[in-house]
Amino acid sequence: MTKILMTSVRDDEQAAIDTYANQHKIQIITSPALLEDVLDQTKAVDGVVIQQRDPLPATVYPTLRENGLCQITTRTAGYDMIDLDLAHQNSLKITNVPAYSPRSVAEHALMQIFRVLRKTPEVDRRVAENDYRWPGLQAKEIHTTTIGIIGVGRIGGTLATLLHALGAKVLGYDVKPRDEMKEIVEYVDKDTLLENSDVVSLHVDLNPTSEGLLTKPDFNRMKQGASLINASRGPVVNTADLISALKDGPLSFAALDTVEGEGEVFNADHRQDGISFAPLVEELHKLNNVILTPHIAFFTNTAVQNMVDTSLDDALAILNGQESPHEIKG
Repeated sequence: MTKILMTSVRDDEQAAIDTYANQHKIQIITSPALLEDVLDQTKAVDGVVIQQRDPLPATVYPTLRENGLCQITTRTAGYDMIDLDLAHQNSLKITNVPAYSPRSVAEHALMQIFRVLRKTPEVDRRVAENDYRWPGLQAKEIHTTTIGIIGVGRIGGTLATLLHALGAKVLGYDVKPRDEMKEIVEYVDKDTLLENSDVVSLHVDLNPTSEGLLTKPDFNRMKQGASLINASRGPVVNTADLISALKDGPLSFAALDTVEGEGEVFNADHRQDGISFAPLVEELHKLNNVILTPHIAFFTNTAVQNMVDTSLDDALAILNGQESPHEIKG
């Protein structure tokens, strides 16, 4: 019987994993630990499926090869935690799940767009202090706004479709504009998008060209009172420059589902120890005009099911000598 080790498994994934194992007549061993912490278990399995944000230690790759494994599957869209060169040097095929649910992240971004347009962070702050006055709380109806989307791929394109249906003007910036989106997205260069958008929403992959995509000069180009949504990856934005733009303008609000240095902060309970070890995240947390969510834009019933099913489909395909459509060869 085929045996697969799945690491970093959460309780909410277990039902989908059990169902898959029963349907495909395989054994799936699950662990809440990271792969590097349970490497000894790979001696007794045929394949591995991981999920983690921090890079795999270099020692993992030769160990997997020595233990007879031929692949690593990550049940995430991002795969920057995997050193592709080291993986390929050790004859390991790598796959990811590029589109577990574009709508989950798009809907999260849409929710945050509504929140910043309706100024709910400030409303919530005032009400918490028993201040029920209206000055400064006039909102914008979404059909009167221009929303800029940087990265009009699967997720950004889904968001654009939702915004278009609501009557918003949608600007898009992408290195590879898609013809099928041109009926609902006006493609422009990055500077034009920043200068004309009431809200900018980020939906790019993390790679050498997107890291540090928004810095101080970019924020200075944005409209006075504009807002930023980041549901992509933290390093896309220079956090120190973002904080300055939130304190001194031009930004009114930022809704951040992912930030630089989130690895030790998100998906952990810091009620007792705080987050002083991550000073930039702590400073964002203190700002009244920031909405922080702990990298949960993807976290829906549909997305979890698809992440489990697609990753295991890919792992089984490789173990059976077949091609996976999601293999990363670059």
